[in-house]
Amino acid sequence: MRLSVAIITFNEDRIIQKNLEAVKDLADEIVIIDSFSTDATEEICRKFPKVKFIQHQFEGFGKQKNFAISQCSGDWILFLDADEIPDDTAKNSIKNIVAESNPKFLVYNVAFNNIFLGKTLKYGGWGNTKRERFFKKNAGKYSEDIVHECFITSEPVGLLIGKLNHYTYKDIHHHIEKSNKYTSMMAEKMYRKGKRSSIFKILFNPFFQFIKSYVIRLGFLDGLVGYYAANTAAFYTFLKYKKLYEITHISKSCS
Repeated sequence: MRLSVAIITFNEDRIIQKNLEAVKDLADEIVIIDSFSTDATEEICRKFPKVKFIQHQFEGFGKQKNFAISQCSGDWILFLDADEIPDDTAKNSIKNIVAESNPKFLVYNVAFNNIFLGKTLKYGGWGNTKRERFFKKNAGKYSEDIVHECFITSEPVGLLIGKLNHYTYKDIHHHIEKSNKYTSMMAEKMYRKGKRSSIFKILFNPFFQFIKSYVIRLGFLDGLVGYYAANTAAFYTFLKYKKLYEITHISKSCS
């Protein structure tokens, strides 16, 4: 059995070298779908012999990931973001499953170590993250949502032994920049699904988000970084609903 590692990229030169070094001996091929990066991402990727580097216009995370799956020739696929690196235990588990003739599962959740501003977060909703990232080709596909896509499968889902180390953001500037981008896409996604904002949601949902992250999910136990994470989760919620409100009212004024 062959393993394809699939990665979607856009301006990932801060981390992509570390990612590729980690999986170069694990994968039979590394399929990178790049949204026309303007930094050194392409140059770094093309140094690795197993990389198949394809540039493809970004139409949303779900569609981009499904395009990546279609370009994979392996029997199994490990799907990674550029800032996600499997630990040695996870890599050994993947090798063993790929070598099996009759594995117990065809789709596996993988647990995350979310490393946020240099600290591995254990609380606030960051410490128990897991997603379907390792699967047999044709065992499922991603929803076509522009952001926060999910993996759709009819197969039972196992849990891989080992973890992905997720190096979330380079610094605060990078975090705020990404949050601005993602909240715009999230507002668009919500609008398409018929969801609407209100003054109440703009004012109070961020507060509820902070309480959930910092108090109910014990984010305060992660110290100053946990406090920052809870505050920025609240700010993310504020931006999401404010942008949705803006989209709704622009749409009404144009109709």
